[in-house]
Amino acid sequence: MASHYYFVIMVQILAFISLFNVCFASRKLSALVEEPQTQLLRYHNGALLNGRIAVNLIWYGKFKPSQRAIVADFITSLSAPASPTAKSAASQPSVAKWWKATEKYYNIANSKTPLSLYLGRQIIDDKYSLGKSLSEKKIVQLASNGDQKNAINVVLTASDVAVDGFCFNRCGTHGSKSTPVKGKNNKFAYIWVGNSETQCPGYCAWPFHQPIYGPQSPALIAPNNDVGLDGMVMSLSGLLAGTVTNPFGNGFYQGTSEAPLEAASACPGVYAKGAYPGYAGDLLVDPTTGASYNAHGADGRKYLLPAIYDPSTSKCSTLV
Repeated sequence: MASHYYFVIMVQILAFISLFNVCFASRKLSALVEEPQTQLLRYHNGALLNGRIAVNLIWYGKFKPSQRAIVADFITSLSAPASPTAKSAASQPSVAKWWKATEKYYNIANSKTPLSLYLGRQIIDDKYSLGKSLSEKKIVQLASNGDQKNAINVVLTASDVAVDGFCFNRCGTHGSKSTPVKGKNNKFAYIWVGNSETQCPGYCAWPFHQPIYGPQSPALIAPNNDVGLDGMVMSLSGLLAGTVTNPFGNGFYQGTSEAPLEAASACPGVYAKGAYPGYAGDLLVDPTTGASYNAHGADGRKYLLPAIYDPSTSKCSTLV
């Protein structure tokens, strides 16, 4: 199993908590906003995900239909216009434009087949079939319930589910699993993200909750009025970027394979221009709700998405 985790940057004290994507597939907690220097994420000549790929959502535990819609609309937004009036300035920047930044990695890898993500199946396990305490092995078991070819299977755990390492050193993970398909060994990619609303919103839902450590600036208003789910989208978006550009541990990353930096984890805590420790950047603000965001999505949704490392400029690329 190939996986990818976030690492922790320590400078005197934990000045700031942010979300990372690290080896062994996890999205960890970071400490400092730091713009990458001139180091380019190296391509290790491995396969990238390409072609038409389904993103299957496996809902583990209790989620409201309105909560499931937040994530489903985000996946749809990756390849869809922000709204019927997407050409207007009010509908920009969009989730699709944010996702387009990953294409630069495919250009470097000389990938001949473009990637197209779409919302696949949604599997609901609200009976907690494996209990309320999950190991990495159980996460992979749940992920295996989805399609195992041309798919990314995303396990989303409810706020009352404990997962090994959750809130202590990670907010989510991404990795891969080998499985036989029609006599051939096939690898499929998976992601896990937990709902941190009641367990550790100060870790995994910042800036929509005050951080546990570092500058105690006021929490921002979540764009979908759900701290836990908006936090999950922030984690999921970064993990998706890491998954497609480094799905099997030999794609694009910087550092060691045990603790690599990837497309989104190379830009910890950066969501807009002007970001610094304890400040996510100069975000857009909805004049009606006061919610902070940086991307428009499907059905009038708004989301907060992490910066993506631009391999052509060696800088963190933001929408605003």
